[in-house]
Amino acid sequence: MPATTTIPEMKRIADKKDGGGKGNLPPVRGNGGGGEEGKNQPKRRPSPNRYYTGVAVGIVSVLMFFMALASAFLVRKGSTDWVPVRIPALLWLNTVVLLASSVTLEVARKRLANGDSRGFRNFWLVTTVLGVAFLVGQVAAWRILAGEGVYLSSNPASSFFYVFTGAHAVHLVGGVAALIYVALRNFEVAKVTRTVAADVTSYFWHFLDALWLFLLALLYLGK
Repeated sequence: MPATTTIPEMKRIADKKDGGGKGNLPPVRGNGGGGEEGKNQPKRRPSPNRYYTGVAVGIVSVLMFFMALASAFLVRKGSTDWVPVRIPALLWLNTVVLLASSVTLEVARKRLANGDSRGFRNFWLVTTVLGVAFLVGQVAAWRILAGEGVYLSSNPASSFFYVFTGAHAVHLVGGVAALIYVALRNFEVAKVTRTVAADVTSYFWHFLDALWLFLLALLYLGK
């Protein structure tokens, strides 16, 4: 009969195969929750996709809001009490200012991509100033209309004018706040990089520019 392998012999063979037992196993590294190795590991930033998704959802929400207002505008303007509002000439200058801000914003992003931090800050600051200038110009345009006796409650046309321009201005205030945040935030300790923050802000800003062109054309052609 062939010789049989006893249990102790099988155990010795297994110990040789795995390196002689548990004593030769490599040390277990820390999981980052304690010890010096976990503390020295760099913090991983979350995926930037969540920020791009967030701004996309925000843009769609704002667009749906204004599309609902535009639909109501087109339906209401056929009424007998509709008195067209004369578009103040200042709004055309405001439009140029807002479009210029999109140009300087793109220049700032290009400087940031090329590693020119100083150039980025300068053009980003110019964009912020142009955004504030647009808001100041909108207030001045409202004062011009008020001086002509055109108020929010004067007639349906004036109501839509103030609602359109006012709602856009409120969202632009949010855009200016985002510009200031990107300019002042210390991104060394942030969960997002300055590049991602600048990209997300620029998408929203360009959307507001395009939205303003649409609203101005609607008010001018639909009067």
